[in-house]
Amino acid sequence: MPSEDISQIFSQAQKSLSDFSEMEKKGFFHDCHNSDLIPSSAKLERIIDLCRSIFFPGYYGENNTNRQFLKGAIKKKLEFLYLLLTEQIEAGLNFCQHPDRAQCPMQAEDISAHMISLMPELRALLQDDVIATYNNDPATTEVGEIISCYPVIKAMMNYRFAHELFKLNVPIIPRIITEMAHSETGIDIHPGAEIGRHFTIDHGTGVVIGATTIIGNNVKLYQGVTLGSRSFPLDADGNPIKGIPRHPILEDDVIIYSNATILGRITIGKGAVIGGNIWITENVPPGTKVVQYRK
Repeated sequence: MPSEDISQIFSQAQKSLSDFSEMEKKGFFHDCHNSDLIPSSAKLERIIDLCRSIFFPGYYGENNTNRQFLKGAIKKKLEFLYLLLTEQIEAGLNFCQHPDRAQCPMQAEDISAHMISLMPELRALLQDDVIATYNNDPATTEVGEIISCYPVIKAMMNYRFAHELFKLNVPIIPRIITEMAHSETGIDIHPGAEIGRHFTIDHGTGVVIGATTIIGNNVKLYQGVTLGSRSFPLDADGNPIKGIPRHPILEDDVIIYSNATILGRITIGKGAVIGGNIWITENVPPGTKVVQYRK
């Protein structure tokens, strides 16, 4: 191809790709200023690595963790976590065009400090998740296997941390963190979902838990379960109405087997068991077993 034709192709492509006015109007272009921080996936991954090594020392992070130096190591990790988290929260606030950018650094510091204060509580929740997984899986022989290998624990570490950030109205960062776990484990949990204690997912691949889902204590899911919403209600202009409860409520002691689909703001009552490959769009009373029988 003649060089003048190549030059013309590049010129036309550059002109078209540099016209941001319509893209910006539709939200496809984010105008960054020189002073803006931008959320960093690499740094958020480092934050999660730090959290995992704090939650379960010796299983994640350095391979030389021992009791003698653990206290000092945890202190250093918490300090580093605070610095990284403060930076990334500020980046999230800036990225989503916080109305008062001058307040972003102080707000980020306050949120980060609060998250540090929650780390012991989050560890306790995750220990309960490990115990629930161990007690519900006869294939495992030790707790360490659960912590090191099982995708549900990796997903729940991301989710439990991201959920607290979500409750503090931190924009975009919680979703990035849970999507990291989605990519790693195949388990898709929105950070807005509410999940109680002693939660577990067997195998895990393909599980979807929507944003307004509420899950009680001692709940067990199997692979491929969807806790989703039905079609969106629309406003007068035909746009989806957001922010309304649209996902299921699972009460305590519920078990849902593989590939079941539970849709809409319905309640699965305490102790109910939902069999595999079942589509549920209505309330299920407590203690009910919903199964398919093949003659």
